[in-house]
Amino acid sequence: MRNEKLELLEGLVGSWRLTLSDAWFLEPRGVEVFGTAEVSWLGDAFLVMKCDLDGDLTMVFGRSDANDAYTALYQDDRGVCRVFAVTLDGPHVEFVRKDPDFHQRFIGEIGPDRILGRWEASEDRGATWRKDFDLTYDRV
Repeated sequence: MRNEKLELLEGLVGSWRLTLSDAWFLEPRGVEVFGTAEVSWLGDAFLVMKCDLDGDLTMVFGRSDANDAYTALYQDDRGVCRVFAVTLDGPHVEFVRKDPDFHQRFIGEIGPDRILGRWEASEDRGATWRKDFDLTYDRV
């Protein structure tokens, strides 16, 4: 039986075209990077997102009922592993990690066929944030 709160993520299931843009680290200014994402259920308890965006990455979404909290586990082909706290408030989604190396967050708005968001980083424990890049998901 699927968890009622996880069922709220059903709208993410499917195939997506990704566009990474307005990245401070890409030259020349204005260049875009394109990729794909596939989101599917893993049993009744988890969602798995596999992305190909200038490298492969996987995120697994789950939930702790006792803590009333969503969590995302991240892994990419560089061998990087991270844990994000995830909050949903209607169409607004936020992933946040507060690790000793740096803080990072994704802030997005979920529509039926498009997710508009941006990744940000903070080297001063969240006192100030800089945008890394915009990331758009368009349903295929």
